Amino acid sequence: MNYIEHIGKYFIMLKQVFKRPQKGVIFYESLIKEIEELGLKSLGIIMFISFFIGGVIALQTALNLDSAFIPRSLIGFAAKRSIILEFAPTFCSIILAGKVGSYITSSIGTMRVTEQIDALDVMGVNSLNHLVLPKVVATVFFYPFLISLGMMLGIFGGWIAGVLSGLFSGVDYIEGLQTDFKPFLLVYAIIKTLVFAFLIATVPSYFGYYVKGGSIAVGKASTQAVVWTTILIVIANYFLTQMLLT
Repeated sequence: MNYIEHIGKYFIMLKQVFKRPQKGVIFYESLIKEIEELGLKSLGIIMFISFFIGGVIALQTALNLDSAFIPRSLIGFAAKRSIILEFAPTFCSIILAGKVGSYITSSIGTMRVTEQIDALDVMGVNSLNHLVLPKVVATVFFYPFLISLGMMLGIFGGWIAGVLSGLFSGVDYIEGLQTDFKPFLLVYAIIKTLVFAFLIATVPSYFGYYVKGGSIAVGKASTQAVVWTTILIVIANYFLTQMLLT
């Protein structure tokens, strides 16, 4: 029953979030701020992790191809598929769920325990719309760019790893990238990214908005938000893969 109550409160929250902003200028200013906080400040970690994980994927694939009958171009093909289908959209989203999710929960939760949200409600401001909608719009519109950058850097990192290690040639790797390329795979990755971005913005906001207690409660809510966001991303990943690729 407790889980059903949380699900109901979550969807009631979404109903309040997606109302038209009362003042467009204030919404625009909040949106620019959220793009910087939730998107631009995550560029560094996504670029760093994508580059090196792409290199690791390529190296591990190369090291496990022992047969002389298997073409070396398979390394680039496997790296391309792994990075586009799972690593970039799913793994990077889980990283963002930890980094961004804890920030969203702690910032909104702090406003709740210090009664700033109550003050907004007293002034007649739709606090959910004011606090959460800019975060949703910022993540949904910016994260596809972030994940696309992660894809490119991951593939580039695989190429660099092969050239530096000598395990495979750059020509074979590029040939594998071009083999059986399906544009729908990119569409699939972007669709997953949009769903994950929505979860990353709304689930931590829910935990922060309805937190009760003091600073300790905010810390616990941040942990719960990261855990549940990660769980929902993994579940959504399963169902999206089932619906879009089978």
